[in-house]
Amino acid sequence: ITSQESEMDTSSSDSQSAAKRLQILQGHLKGPKVQLEGCSGKDVGSSAPMSSSKTEVQRAFPRNRLAVMKWNGWGYKDSGFMLDDKHVAKFIGKRYPMAGQNYPQVVPWFEKNLGFDPTQTSFSQPHPSEKDLPAPIPCPKFIDDIRTYCIAVTDEASDRLFHSHGHTCRELFSLRMGKYGRIVDLVIWPSCHGDVEKIVLAAVKHNVCIIPFGGGTNVSGALICPEHEKRPIISLDMTEMEKILWIDEDNLTAHVEAGIIGQDLERKLEKKGYTSGHEPDSQEFSSLGGWVATRSSGMKKNVYGNIEDLVVLVRMVSPQGTVEKNCLGPRNSMGPDLQHLMLGSEGILGVITEVTIRIRPIPEVRRYGSIPFPLFEDGVKFMREVARQRCAPASIRLMDNWQFQMGVIMKPEGSYFTSLIDSIKKLYITKFKGFDLEKMCACTLMFEGTAEEVSTQERRIYDIAARFGGIAAGEENGRRGYLLTFSIAYIRDLAFDYGYLAESFETSVPWNR
Repeated sequence: ITSQESEMDTSSSDSQSAAKRLQILQGHLKGPKVQLEGCSGKDVGSSAPMSSSKTEVQRAFPRNRLAVMKWNGWGYKDSGFMLDDKHVAKFIGKRYPMAGQNYPQVVPWFEKNLGFDPTQTSFSQPHPSEKDLPAPIPCPKFIDDIRTYCIAVTDEASDRLFHSHGHTCRELFSLRMGKYGRIVDLVIWPSCHGDVEKIVLAAVKHNVCIIPFGGGTNVSGALICPEHEKRPIISLDMTEMEKILWIDEDNLTAHVEAGIIGQDLERKLEKKGYTSGHEPDSQEFSSLGGWVATRSSGMKKNVYGNIEDLVVLVRMVSPQGTVEKNCLGPRNSMGPDLQHLMLGSEGILGVITEVTIRIRPIPEVRRYGSIPFPLFEDGVKFMREVARQRCAPASIRLMDNWQFQMGVIMKPEGSYFTSLIDSIKKLYITKFKGFDLEKMCACTLMFEGTAEEVSTQERRIYDIAARFGGIAAGEENGRRGYLLTFSIAYIRDLAFDYGYLAESFETSVPWNR
């Protein structure tokens, strides 16, 4: 009897193991429909600001973006820098940590270094009326096909203008000067993958152009309409497609609609105790599909990777149909991989509708840090050594002297005690350590992990910094430097108002260059 029971137990165990393996295999092939309930959130939260208020509907912005967004500048129209009647800079609004405060050092620094004259203004032209914009090229048969599926469509002039530009200096400056050029003829909001398939099929049938549109923060010119295009152009606004379709807690992946905005994605994942870890500078307003289409990089790439490292599967609708892998395995050795073509394709191959991404539990500990160096060259040597030892924290950024000075002038007007402390710190750096404020640079840091991991990493990083003359300058400066990234973009609009052009360029070079 004992022998028989043993054999039966073994057989039952083998059957259960086989069933479990089959279930996992089926999940890889079809995509698991894991319930989202039952995951608990944690207290650390997102490292980026959630600038849409917690009391508002939980979206970065509504379908009618002009209700809350600027038509000719960066971000929310209730937020940004302005000068008061005494030419003191202040940041208006309530969405950001730096909001509602005065910044008395900004204008003097601009006057000294850029020849800034606050009396010389170059304010934007007012928002154009419908008669100021080109009439849409009619496409009635296409619209009739789309409306049979109850898909949201508009040819309203202000929506068309908003969807016809990105955020390069040239595009925004043209808007401010009243030069609008060719704009899209129609804006459509699909609500699911099936809607996109129907729209693309109708576009092929009626010879209509499609430009996918996510957050609208593109800086590569991909949203500009060709001036001489005679066919109707539609903007496919993907932001109604914002659902997390499933989370696989065993394999730590999530299948998400591509129109979701970065801050909304993090808010929803955070409620389940997870994070994507992807934080490009535009995270507040850019979309998941846009990250894939532009092959984006995030500030915490050292731990989480760039977008190509996070993507497991991309679902895209092309003029020939839907393109996707049929397996969710972590890797396969067959090639070429069509997903590599979709990454960075800027919308020219099709419309990205859904993405499976890798996720991680929210880290136990998050700490910031900052390190000033006597010279930029010292900071570069420090960064090179950190890279050589492969011990970079989640985020590490080296600012040159002008960036450092910009960070200093962005300190708000404080109390007497705060000003006294800042003066003591400045005296210590300049008199006792011999740093020159016109030459020094600074590095901002963010550490994530368990308490033990973070403490170990901090010691290692600060030991390396000391070899190159760096001084640990505390967590608060690091926190300010990191969060400033998400509000500094607003300063370009202030520069525009006073006749200055500002642009951000990024490049990548090997260490020996």
